[in-house]
Amino acid sequence: MKINTESKSVIILLGYMGSGKTTVGQQLASSLSWVHVDLDDYIESNENWSISKIMNEKGAIYFRKQEKKYLEALLASSKQTVISLGGGTPCYHDNMKSIQEAPSCTSIYLRANVPFLTDRLFPEKNHRPLIASTTSKEDLASFIGKHLLERAAFYEMADFTVDIKGKSPEHIADEITRLG
Repeated sequence: MKINTESKSVIILLGYMGSGKTTVGQQLASSLSWVHVDLDDYIESNENWSISKIMNEKGAIYFRKQEKKYLEALLASSKQTVISLGGGTPCYHDNMKSIQEAPSCTSIYLRANVPFLTDRLFPEKNHRPLIASTTSKEDLASFIGKHLLERAAFYEMADFTVDIKGKSPEHIADEITRLG
């Protein structure tokens, strides 16, 4: 399978937090002259609440149901769109099945290893509720390793995998346009 941007209308970027889904998505959309949508930002805009507030006030089940609803709405759009998912999105409510079954959709897993993600996420952990309570790089690496193990089966269902270590967002976006 080769990405044919003439016939595809949605490119989905998925992967663990810190893998650059939003930054690469913005770059890719710009280079293709497509629309970019960060799913978390889209949810916040439509719900008029931050993800943290939604989770705290309405709970994870409500959030995941809304996430599914908004993802499906974006998948049904006729606009040529690059969608950056939240790190957990592929793992809930058959979201990967919806992505795989969506016509004109290509999914790409932005893969990074635990040391790379640990180095990238540790300085910004206080801004990420899921990892804010980790106290050391070792704790964070352990948490990421466990999470990646749990999520790998979902991430690996993507149509393509791109390793991101040592690559700029521009290089990754260019690599995505040449997949096949």
